[in-house]
Amino acid sequence: MGSSSTTASAKLGVLLIAAAVVVAVASARRRPVRLRLYMHDITGGPGQTAVALVNGTGPANPSMPAGSRFGDTTAVDDLLTEGPGADSKPVGRAQGTYMLASLREPVLVVSITFVLTAGLYSGSTFAAAGRDNVLEETRELAVVGGTGRLRRAAGHVVWRTARLESPVQWVLELDVHASVPSLDDIGVRVKIRD
Repeated sequence: MGSSSTTASAKLGVLLIAAAVVVAVASARRRPVRLRLYMHDITGGPGQTAVALVNGTGPANPSMPAGSRFGDTTAVDDLLTEGPGADSKPVGRAQGTYMLASLREPVLVVSITFVLTAGLYSGSTFAAAGRDNVLEETRELAVVGGTGRLRRAAGHVVWRTARLESPVQWVLELDVHASVPSLDDIGVRVKIRD
């Protein structure tokens, strides 16, 4: 009995080591991606980029501005820039939705695709989703995928409110910490010149 138990333990140990090696090799084959972007969310007035889609039918949320109700849903097509100023170089758009998802807390559930139009990742996108407690100084969203040079992106976005330009205009700083498979792993061939 003891010898079969020892054999089973040894096989399990070998299997666990093999799995750890596979995970380590796969992780080593990923390229890090670091981006800092600024998202300009304008909920009213000229240049509005965020529009209410659904006025929630739930109860009023006591921690949000007057009139905010559980289930309120907003669509966004926000400008992304390389710096916090509205006159900073445009680098893309943030397109998606956020919904007031708490009965009592100032919590939004966010689902946004970031479309990049300048720089190394021009023509690529990455998607982020998660919980945003708007009163916390910094919040995190999960990077859940991407396209183009960001295909199969994974990681997180740390975001914070960088500026409150007016009662209807916020600037969010996005610090993207992600990784993507090496170019060979996703079928992209890079020709290196001599």
